[in-house]
Amino acid sequence: MKEQGNRYIYTFEEGGKEMANLLGGKGAGLAEMKKLGLNVPDGFIITTKACIAYQKSNKMPEGLNDSIKENMKVLEKKTGKGFGSDKNPLLVSVRSGAPISMPGMMDTILNVGLNDRSLKGLTESTKNRRFALDSYRRLKQMFGTVVYNLPHDEFEEIIQEKKEKYGRKNDTDLKADELEEIGKEFDEVYKKHGKTFPQDPEKQLFLSIEAVFNSWNSPRAIAYREINKISNDLGTAVNIVSMVFGNTGNNSATGVAFTRNPNTGEKELFGEYLLNAQGEDVVAGIRTPRKISELEKQLPDAYRDFVKSAEILEKNYRDMQDMEFTIENGKFFMLQTRNGKRSARATVRIAVEMAKEGLITMEEAVLRVSPESLDILFHPQVKKSGKERVLGHGLAASPGAAIGQIVFSSDRAVELSRNKVKVILVRPETTADDVRGMSVSEGFLTQKGGMTSHAAVVSRAMGKPAVVGVESMKVNVRERSLTIDGTILREGDIITVDGTNGEFLLGVTDLEESQVGEHIEVLLKWSDTYRKLGIRSNANTPEEAIIARRNGGEGIGLARTERMFLGGDRIEIMRSMIMSKNAEDRQFNLTKLLPMQISDFTEFFRTMEGFPVIIRLLDPPLHEFLPDKEEVLNRIYSLKIKMIKANELKEIDELMTGINRENEMLGVIRSLEEFNPMLGFRGCRLGISFPEIYETQVRAIIRAAINVMSEGKKIIPEIMIPLVGTERELSILRERLEKVALDEKGHYNISYKFGTMIEIPRACVVADKIAAYADFFSFGTNDLTQMTFGYSRDDAEGKFMAKYLEEKIVPNDPFRTVDAEGVGELMKMAVERGRKGNKNLEIGICGEQGGDPETIEFCHKIGLDYVSASPYRIPIARLSAARAALKDKKK
Repeated sequence: MKEQGNRYIYTFEEGGKEMANLLGGKGAGLAEMKKLGLNVPDGFIITTKACIAYQKSNKMPEGLNDSIKENMKVLEKKTGKGFGSDKNPLLVSVRSGAPISMPGMMDTILNVGLNDRSLKGLTESTKNRRFALDSYRRLKQMFGTVVYNLPHDEFEEIIQEKKEKYGRKNDTDLKADELEEIGKEFDEVYKKHGKTFPQDPEKQLFLSIEAVFNSWNSPRAIAYREINKISNDLGTAVNIVSMVFGNTGNNSATGVAFTRNPNTGEKELFGEYLLNAQGEDVVAGIRTPRKISELEKQLPDAYRDFVKSAEILEKNYRDMQDMEFTIENGKFFMLQTRNGKRSARATVRIAVEMAKEGLITMEEAVLRVSPESLDILFHPQVKKSGKERVLGHGLAASPGAAIGQIVFSSDRAVELSRNKVKVILVRPETTADDVRGMSVSEGFLTQKGGMTSHAAVVSRAMGKPAVVGVESMKVNVRERSLTIDGTILREGDIITVDGTNGEFLLGVTDLEESQVGEHIEVLLKWSDTYRKLGIRSNANTPEEAIIARRNGGEGIGLARTERMFLGGDRIEIMRSMIMSKNAEDRQFNLTKLLPMQISDFTEFFRTMEGFPVIIRLLDPPLHEFLPDKEEVLNRIYSLKIKMIKANELKEIDELMTGINRENEMLGVIRSLEEFNPMLGFRGCRLGISFPEIYETQVRAIIRAAINVMSEGKKIIPEIMIPLVGTERELSILRERLEKVALDEKGHYNISYKFGTMIEIPRACVVADKIAAYADFFSFGTNDLTQMTFGYSRDDAEGKFMAKYLEEKIVPNDPFRTVDAEGVGELMKMAVERGRKGNKNLEIGICGEQGGDPETIEFCHKIGLDYVSASPYRIPIARLSAARAALKDKKK
């Protein structure tokens, strides 16, 4: 075989877990289990390099077929069986195995090598005609759908028709003669589509291998890689494994199990099995499987071997294992092990408990929990009131709750999601082809399947709620309906899926936030010991500050004062201030707002006692506080109509006064109208033009600080001036505002800081000059991104951002994750130059991206002091900052 320095084939004895990139996860696992002395069927692995070579030329690499034949001869000697033999036939499975687990996304074919001739040999050697015919019909079905792309439903319909004809409930109830009939009708399906099932075992083998290679680029596999950000260049290995049979009778079985509960994380063996079954039966949801604990009673010797194998594997891999096994006539075989997919809650619990058990370190525990997993844990749960109508019960496959319109196909789910419709995907059972529909659905509901079914595994990996195995429900995909206990629901009806309790409910139900558990608290405390970045919160009200503190926020990185003017009577006072004709009138109205501002700031300082509180002075254009122009015009029109109809002079005078007031408002609105408000009269420009606005706010901040200091509390006020683009803007405002602060604080020993929000590209370039007048910088990445890209955030997300992401024009939405190449370079420049201008400069980020894990890692790299996130994202920020520090430490 010409391999040009590369080996394309390895036996199980030659590999190990460290070779996953070459042998794929499944092959490396089989080799590792062989090394550990576990009972694994014999076989060999065709490497990922062979797949990559095949993809490039669309043909098998030179010499590979000859090498496969040689290894098949070795396999025949090891097993004592002959490939295609009519006496004691060797059958093999052809199984995919990517370097990174992609459950169910690629193809597998079992019982390769069976034909009319070897069927006789299998029947005679096993003395089990039913088993031989069952294995043969399985091969024809799998080969037809995988290799020739024949319709899966046509095979299933034949099986269903035979079960109905002979009164059989399950596939396993079908008799040998009935299976023989099915096999012959399967041949007709081939013939109908212009195909013939190949009788040559070698042809079966080579076509199966090519089909597995081709499945690497199947639409569902590509979609899965896109969703999970897996490289398209890895390729899949192909595992040729001598068959062991779980379908020989009731002393045989096949199963899938985990060394810990993948839903809760509890340290217990968790899994399911089926007697007299083969391969994909458990995960396909064809029959409802039994809990793994029942295996101890039915096949005790095999169960003991399984328990021992599970213990060895978890200790060896130092992680929860997802295992596949087969029991053939009472003898136990391991077929696969890999790090198991798990729910977000299980992820945290397993990491923390394994660290406490000494299997892994605390650092490893922190690195094993992704910020996305933590985010999922704060998903809502159903808030029970007793009035809900529970439609059905199934298995609680993935926790959390979701509400949406039911749909019965993945295509429909994708179609509706484009219009931002929230959907629940309802299926008899999900398959790998449903992955794109699942990715856009809020949650899932299936009629069939167990806790290790495709829907259960994928829902946990995606962090979406799922209820599976609702056997009392009938799903009719063709009619787009589900029926349960006489109730019929059709596409578009709304349900709630409760993946925590395994229920689905009619209509919209009340949801509540999930409660943080003890394992999360432990993980976050460990995270706090490793992170370098401070974690502050964006908070607009004292109530948000309380939530931030409860979630571990170490101060406020951004309090937007404009939000404080919008409630109750405040907006009317604010409007009067804006409509003031001179500075005196303006000051009069500001004086009314002063005690309200003092009260808000006092609560901020009390809540964040001992931590810094950054208060941003008024930033948005003044017209945002005024009513909509159309609304005012409509009111004027309405008043004029009333005046025409009015008869009494007093009523006419009152209406005229109202019209004059509305006209005055309209005049102010028109005077403040701007072609581009984002670049207009706002931020520090307001403060320079109307100094009394900022002076009143600073007065309120210092007085609030004095109030809290008088209570014996330590407070750290920081005053942020927005939209600075030149050092002169900041120097003018700081000089004015320092005078106010000094005047207000009097003899009180209050320490405060003045700084600015860096949100204009020019400010990044001249950061050294601006820093001469600043105690701190805070990156306002929302506006910095808008001005750097020239994108309007509101328009971009609604009009073209989705297309830009699809076409890979931008790698991420820059309004969610900082654009490292552009905006990030400006930030780095501002950090370097700013600290040249002021070596003690404190620098953080307060834009929406401050709660994004990738952005937090970037902020760690460029040396920021803190990030500021929304109150609910603080736990994610704490973990992300710790992970960034630990990754940096590893370099």
